[in-house]
Amino acid sequence: MKYYDNLIFELSRPGRKGYELPANDFGKDAFDNLPADLMRQEAAELPEVSELDVVRHYTNLSMKNFGVDTGFYPLGSCTMKYNPKINEEVAVIPEFTAIHPLQDEKSVQGALELYYNLQKALANIAGLYEFTLNPYAGAHGELTGLMIMRSYHIANGDTKRTKVIVPNSAHGTNPASAMVAGLEVVEVKSKPNGSIDVEDLKPLLDDTVAGIMMTNPNTLGMFETEIMEIAKLVHEAGGLLYYDGANLNPLLGKVRPGDMGFDIMHINLHKTFSTPHGGGGPGSGPVGVTERLAKFLPNPKVKKNEDGTFSIITSGDSLGSISTFLGNFGVMMKAYAYILTLGKENIRNVGPLATLNANYIKESLKDDYLLPIEGVCKHEFVFDGLKDKSTHVTTLNVAKRLLDYGFHAPTIYFPLLFHESMMIEPTETESLETLDEFIDVMHKVAKEARETPEKVIEAPLTTLVRKLDETGAAKNPVLTYRHLLKENEKEAAK
Repeated sequence: MKYYDNLIFELSRPGRKGYELPANDFGKDAFDNLPADLMRQEAAELPEVSELDVVRHYTNLSMKNFGVDTGFYPLGSCTMKYNPKINEEVAVIPEFTAIHPLQDEKSVQGALELYYNLQKALANIAGLYEFTLNPYAGAHGELTGLMIMRSYHIANGDTKRTKVIVPNSAHGTNPASAMVAGLEVVEVKSKPNGSIDVEDLKPLLDDTVAGIMMTNPNTLGMFETEIMEIAKLVHEAGGLLYYDGANLNPLLGKVRPGDMGFDIMHINLHKTFSTPHGGGGPGSGPVGVTERLAKFLPNPKVKKNEDGTFSIITSGDSLGSISTFLGNFGVMMKAYAYILTLGKENIRNVGPLATLNANYIKESLKDDYLLPIEGVCKHEFVFDGLKDKSTHVTTLNVAKRLLDYGFHAPTIYFPLLFHESMMIEPTETESLETLDEFIDVMHKVAKEARETPEKVIEAPLTTLVRKLDETGAAKNPVLTYRHLLKENEKEAAK
């Protein structure tokens, strides 16, 4: 295999064609009225390749991709779990994919019914009163929830409530969303196990606090055992509780955020409810609220009429529109199929199985990897690098070495509470055999770190792309294929 086989431009040869565009049907004068500065003066420099070259190029690229369908993906805090193929089939039913958002509501009753039923299902799962499915992603859901929080306080004349309390272990989107919403971020400290320090929280609760953002289990995968006390304190101070739904998976069907005292939450349909995600999409971040906040949910809304039909409505009390139309409908179809397939009888098995798998890996590896927090975790846990640090093998080295064994690396260097964080989340869908294979490889890497540390430090050794000079790449980026061609020619000449 050539060093540069990954670039379609390098396969280009003058005169080769895979497809010829049809002749211009608009006449020779069709573009005469375009401004001269918008007209290309020279032909576009495009690759000249045969159809077979193109097919092989993209097929080979696809075979180099790593995804949850090809291997174990223990990416903590992202819930990259297997997504049943039936959900993908449902999402491309022509009767759904062929509709247009501007159609009359009478002609899209099935889509509106799905939207309405999914709202109700999520409200039941979350223990909240009503949901909107309009937000396009988790961070978009956070922003929407905080806008609801702010709208509530403004409606009550409580305009000085502009502070949002965020734990120092929180997901990075939490403080970012608060700032975008025009709120001031106040940090609350965490205990060594990542739980909110209630004693540090108490002095922060005054009449300027709009609410608190948190997730449960927390970022270290530990359940917030003092959540009822936290909810009581925040509510007594006049604030609201916001639940970051990124870590909902281990609680699915067993514990409801609304029952813990949360007033607002977002759910990542693309994590917890079966849509492949990563690389920027597709996503969906529905937001649920208690009854007193329901009127602030964004427009438009889907309402069920007395005759059983469905209507799209707007409300004057709403915070307004936060997205085009009714959100990412394809993701909703997958989530609805996922919920109906499991049913209320089986959805309650998701959390316990995710928790069992995480604890199995944690207990199996803690002799080789430093476990800073003892006790039962939920869906994920965090190691602080290797237990034996004398060989200077880092968490990054371990992550790169895992690639040689065919495993995607877990989340590394997050959360920031530990210097060598390695966050592992197996999810509920992985088999015992897969978990055992991963555990065996992790032990092998730890042994290599002790006996031949240079092998781990130099990893990956077998991947198409070896260890990169990340600093050099950032300082001297290669932004054109021509420059890379010259580098490839030098490499090939060696």
